[in-house]
This record gives sequence, structure tokens and C-alpha cells, in this order.
Amino acid sequence: MRRFFNSLALSSSVKPIRRVVRLVGLAMVFFWQVSSASPVSAQSGTESPVQDQAADQSATDQAESTVDAPLYVRVLRGENDEPLALQTAIVRYVGKPKTEFAGKIVDLIGVVHIGQAEYYTELDKRLGTYDKVLYELVAPDGTRIRPEDLQQRRSLLASVQTGMKDMLNLEYQLEKIDYMAKNFRHADMSPEEFSEDLESRGDSVWKMLARMMGAGIATQSKNGGEAGILMALFSKDRSKLMKRAMAGQLVDIEMVSAGLNDADGENTLIKGRNRKAFEILRDELQQGSQTVGVFYGAGHLPDMAERLQEQFDMEPTTTDWLDAWDLTRN
Repeated sequence: MRRFFNSLALSSSVKPIRRVVRLVGLAMVFFWQVSSASPVSAQSGTESPVQDQAADQSATDQAESTVDAPLYVRVLRGENDEPLALQTAIVRYVGKPKTEFAGKIVDLIGVVHIGQAEYYTELDKRLGTYDKVLYELVAPDGTRIRPEDLQQRRSLLASVQTGMKDMLNLEYQLEKIDYMAKNFRHADMSPEEFSEDLESRGDSVWKMLARMMGAGIATQSKNGGEAGILMALFSKDRSKLMKRAMAGQLVDIEMVSAGLNDADGENTLIKGRNRKAFEILRDELQQGSQTVGVFYGAGHLPDMAERLQEQFDMEPTTTDWLDAWDLTRN
């Protein structure tokens, strides 16, 4: 996989696929690299000026059940429907009585891979409270992310993510989270496992990108295309308007996941990697961990939620929301 993306970044044929990158870039930012479980109640996360502006709405959100309308990424809105913040969820699951993992806690910690510095500071603080944190990264088993490793990232995807970070005036997750923490454990496929899973189903990265491109074109046409992003590019408030335009697309889980599945409803990027992550989760719980955080891209959470309920006999209890992007400022 690394060779695949590096070859794209270095090839003179990159120009013809810019349309592909633009269409799937948002989805890949969600799903790939150190990349929603029915939330029951939306509790306030970190206090911020954005949340103060939306106090009335937040109080309503905290009081109502969202069992029938699960959310893992959302846009918090204030008066006159003004977008205030892009938020991500932390959904708590607890083992049911008289089951194998009775009383044990698993938090699904959804994350977007570019965000505000304050967002990652809060996440990093919370991650330190778990017995174990399982994190994503398609890399050899046991890989730890060191600061010096970031200098070696030259793949096409890394360039897309870095470019979006700079354009939106945000920070990059890998640079802000301490992956060397003692309670962190790698819980993802190796590049070899990723390739083998694709090949076992007759799938490939190219086929997946083609499906995503087709679905992305259809979705963008339905939603008015790229007009909002193009208008933002020429505005003096470019970062703020770009974030608002992209936030609306990022909350559409169906849009960003469209085209991932093959003809049999399977895919490697989400379901395959989640299977591997939950093998490691089971191992951690059986070894005695009482509280485990699963720290993955928000796009992974719907499938993970089903696995917790169906395979681990766990049920959702609370949902906490964190501000990932402040949509009121550049």
C-alpha cells in the first residue's frame, strides 16, 4: 500500500487523477491512517465560546435521546441556523449483566484527522484515562508513531491531508496526539493483511477508488456540486467558508462511505480493518482491561457499534461531543 501511494505521488500521471483525489479526499481523511453504536444522549464535551453561543440548543441536545437517529459527526448550529462547530462523538458502551464482559467499558472515540489544536489537546487528555487505547494505522503489527516518522510521510494521501490542514487553518492529528503513550496499542491491519484482504475478494485499491469516484460525482451533483467550495476559495474568509462547506459533506456518512463496498457488501477499508481491531479489543478485555478506548476515524464507528452490540453484548449509554472545527472563525 505504501508503494502504491508513493508511486502516485511521484508519478507524472498524477494530474489526470486530480478529480479522483478531490472527490475522495474528504472520505480518505475520515477513514485512512491513524484514519458511529447508537448514541443515547449528547452530553457537553469541552466548554468553548462556540458552545456558549449555542447554550440553548446544547441543552436541548443533551436532554433528548438519539437512539433512532445515531450521529457520530455533526454540525452544531445556533440562531438562524448558523453553523457553529463541527463536532465528533465519544460513545460509551457497557457490558450487559451476566455476559462475558459485564460491567466493562468500551468507548468508541470518533475522530477527524485534521482539526483544531484545542480539539487534539482535549482528546489527548481523555485518552490518558483509559486502561488501553486501541488506535488505527495500516502498518506492521505493533507499530508506534514517533515524531521523526512524520518526516518520512510522502504519500499522495499525506499530501492531501497536509494540504487540507493548511488551507483550512487546522492541525494534523498525527502531529498532536502522543502515540508513544504507555496505554496505546496498535490495532489495525498490516499492509500485507490489507492487500491480502482485497485480493481474497477480487478487489483492489483502484476498483475502490473508481467506485468512490462514481458515487462522489453522483452525490455532488445531487447536492449542488462544488459551488460552495469554489465560492469560498475567492473569499477573504476563505478558511471559515471552506470549513463550513466541507463540514456539511463530512457529516454525511453515507456520502463519504459511498462506493466502498464491493458487490457482496464487503470492504477492506472499514469492515476488514474493524475486524482486526476487534480481535485485539477482545484480547484486551479478556486480559483484564476494564476501560478501553477505540480511537478510530468517525467513519468506522457505525460498523464498530454493531459489532459491540452483536458480538460483545454491550449497550450504549452516553455520548459526549467535542468541537473539532470552530466554524465561526478563520
